Amino acid sequence: MEITDFTLDTFSLAGKRALVTGGNTGLGRAFTLALARAGADVFVPSLAPDEGETEKLVTDCGRAYVFVEADITQEGVPAAVVSQCVADLGGVDILVNSAGICVLADVADFDRSHWDPMIAVNMTAAFEMARHASLEMVRQGAGKIINVASLFSFLGGRQSPAYAASKAGIVGFTKAYCDELAEHNVQVNAIAPGYFTTAITIATRAEPETNRRIVEHIPAGRWGDPADLMGATVFLASRASDYVNGHVLAVDGGYLVR
Repeated sequence: MEITDFTLDTFSLAGKRALVTGGNTGLGRAFTLALARAGADVFVPSLAPDEGETEKLVTDCGRAYVFVEADITQEGVPAAVVSQCVADLGGVDILVNSAGICVLADVADFDRSHWDPMIAVNMTAAFEMARHASLEMVRQGAGKIINVASLFSFLGGRQSPAYAASKAGIVGFTKAYCDELAEHNVQVNAIAPGYFTTAITIATRAEPETNRRIVEHIPAGRWGDPADLMGATVFLASRASDYVNGHVLAVDGGYLVR
C-alpha cells in the first residue's frame, strides 16, 4: 500500500468473513460487534446459550450472524466449525480466538481438575482453531488471526497458574505462527486485555479493597469497558495492520507500566 492509498477505508471490513469463538458473551461480544460494525459478517461458535441479543446487535448493522453451539475442545470440532463457517459465509478472513475460562484456587487446592480444562479451552482449542482457519487463509492468500492474551501473559497472578500459563503460551504461539504464516500474507497478532468490567469480574469489583488496589494500579484510573477493545480489534483485523505481525497489543489503561 502506497502512502497515497491510505484512507479511512483502510479500516473497513466490508465483505470480510469473521469467526469469533465465544463471541456471544463477555469480551467476545465486543469483538463480534466491532467486526460487524466495521462491515464483517460473523460466525460464532460457543457453548454459552445464545439468547438473540448478540444476533440483534449484528443484524442491526446489516451484517449476517451465524451461531452454532459447539465445544471447540472436542476432537474434530474446530475443523468442523471452520468448515461450517466457510460453507455458511463463503470463507474465513478473520479469526478471533476469544473463548476462554478462568478458575481460581490456592496452590494447595489447584490440581489437574482445574488445570486441564483451562489449558484445553484457552490454549489447545485456540491452536486448533488457528490451525484449521490458517489453512483456508493460506489458500486464499490473506487472513488475520487475533489471539486473546492477557495481562497475565506477562504477570504471575495469584490463584491462577493455569490461566497465566495458558495466556503466556498464547503469546509464544502467536509469535510462532507469525513466523510461518507472514510469507502467506496472514497476520497473526494478539490482544492482551487488562481489567475489564464483565460478568466474571463482578465479585472482584464488589470487594472494596481489591477494587481500590486494582484501580490505583491503572494509570487511566478506571476499569476497562468492553467497548475499549473494539478499536484495537478492527485495527488488527483490517488492512491498516498488514505490516503488524507477531505483536501483542496490551489494552490495559497503562497497567503494565506500573
